[in-house]
Amino acid sequence: MRAMVYRGPYRVGVEEKDVPAIEHPQDAIVRVTLAAICGSDLHLYHGLMPDTRPGTTFGHEFIGVVESVGPAVERLQPGDRVMVPFNISCGSCFFCARGLLSNCHNVNPNATAVGGIYGYSHTTGGYDGGQAEYVRVPFADVGPEPIPDWMHDEDAVLCTDALATGYFGAQLADVVEGDVVVVLGAGPVGLYAAASAWLLGAGRVIVVDPLEDRLAMARSFAHAETVNPTQVDDVVVHLKRTTGHLGADRVVDAVGAEADGNALHQVAGTKLKLQGGSPVALNWAIDAVRKGGTVSVVGAYGPVPTAVKFGDAVNKGLTLRMNQTPVKRQWPRLFEHVRAGYLRPRDIVTHRFPLEEVAEAYHLFSSKLDGCVKPLIVPGAA
Repeated sequence: MRAMVYRGPYRVGVEEKDVPAIEHPQDAIVRVTLAAICGSDLHLYHGLMPDTRPGTTFGHEFIGVVESVGPAVERLQPGDRVMVPFNISCGSCFFCARGLLSNCHNVNPNATAVGGIYGYSHTTGGYDGGQAEYVRVPFADVGPEPIPDWMHDEDAVLCTDALATGYFGAQLADVVEGDVVVVLGAGPVGLYAAASAWLLGAGRVIVVDPLEDRLAMARSFAHAETVNPTQVDDVVVHLKRTTGHLGADRVVDAVGAEADGNALHQVAGTKLKLQGGSPVALNWAIDAVRKGGTVSVVGAYGPVPTAVKFGDAVNKGLTLRMNQTPVKRQWPRLFEHVRAGYLRPRDIVTHRFPLEEVAEAYHLFSSKLDGCVKPLIVPGAA
């Protein structure tokens, strides 16, 4: 089969790999029909994620058709069209039983925190991802779900991570009616978090990002106010002024600790003289939220070299909430919103590439060229 492969930082391509095989009675093999590149895939692409091994196939957002199933699989059969959450979970451990599907205890021998994730290095279990023609799906009775007949394929693939994560970010923020919500980052997760904040009752939503094309999308897709940090002297002071000098009720960090040249971090490093890789967005969130407010963190973080302003968070009486998204827990309500037309995930898709052009797709997305906000990968495209 043809699959995207990692060759080293900033170097990816397409190569022939063996079609994955059933390795466990609860496995399924899925023929991928549509995949996406996620902003967190760029951490791998830039060489920032430990133990990302050459030859690995990325991709944790994908949908497809079941090709074959192991003898213990009961819920799926060949021919089923399925959407697959990015979390790999067993469904029965201590954490899965409590709904913490992203923290499954049985699918990742290499970490004590995160569970298994498709195509996200050996620190998350070493599973190959879905930017390929086929992918092995463990615990097939737990994760995948048939795609509803009414759902567009591009909406379905975005429900496997980006939309679910944005919605989860708004949930973690405990948004209540009338709240002022600030979202840091206008990538896909930030855009979905902003749109979701309205659904949860926000009275005002403000999105912060230095890229004008993304701010334009935040205004059109999420109906948000926008702030470009390159156009103000101090983004935290600006946010305080625009919120009556109290601060926002809730702040969602949809940026994370990307140190590769992420635009928000470049701005922070230039304007505030902060180290690359420092938790810039998280510290902005702590500073910009009001006393007693809530900071929700769904941006991707690994080890960071400088300190979070934890003392300020303590002294302000903040609630900090964070985790990888337990995707399937979000689906029932998300499906209602999508079917009703309150959310149309595919509206933020800007580019579609055949699998053979995956290197160009990563370059364009990484460099923020051509207004690229969300690229999709089509394995079967010519």
